[in-house]
Amino acid sequence: MLLSNLSRIEDHFGLRDIPASFSRGNNVSPGEKILAVRCHEGRREAAVFRWGFVPSWMKEMPKGGGFINARAESIAFKATFREAFRKRRCLIVADGFYEWQKLANGSRKPWFFYLPSRVPFALAGLFETWVSPRGEAVSTCAIITTQANELISPIHERMPVIIAPQYYDFWLGLESGDWEGLADLLCPYPATEMMSRAEFPVLRIL
Repeated sequence: MLLSNLSRIEDHFGLRDIPASFSRGNNVSPGEKILAVRCHEGRREAAVFRWGFVPSWMKEMPKGGGFINARAESIAFKATFREAFRKRRCLIVADGFYEWQKLANGSRKPWFFYLPSRVPFALAGLFETWVSPRGEAVSTCAIITTQANELISPIHERMPVIIAPQYYDFWLGLESGDWEGLADLLCPYPATEMMSRAEFPVLRIL
């Protein structure tokens, strides 16, 4: 979810000239354009990516529109993501995110997770430029997930990786250091620093 105004996002991430072409709303879906931060010419830059990662070497768009998530446990060696993990990391801007609880009657109940400060925050992401058979360049991205923390685990076994502000530049590659050390950031965010609320309506799976 992303509803924060541009000035608030600019202040938090130290950005300027944010494109207005990204999707905004309570529940941004795969395939939509999402706002991210990447490293460009030694500084932070706002970028808009299509949510659904497509490796550059793929000849056709995968069924379903690409990979929306990348598992933290395997991105360093999995062919789909390893090159992007080394060279094309980004911060995906969010105000919160949803996870869906499976209920005994076959329904699913949405839960919304956010930070108590209510400021925009960063999900760890990877990006790639894929060129279609028609020669169209498509900028795509995926969100990195890890095991759920104690707040989220009763609802879902996975959660997005949240990057704390003091590590933004390290994650983006703006600070020197061994890229293998990035794995230390791919852990569950502390449950004590998050909040949640149940959302309605409950959607039934047919």
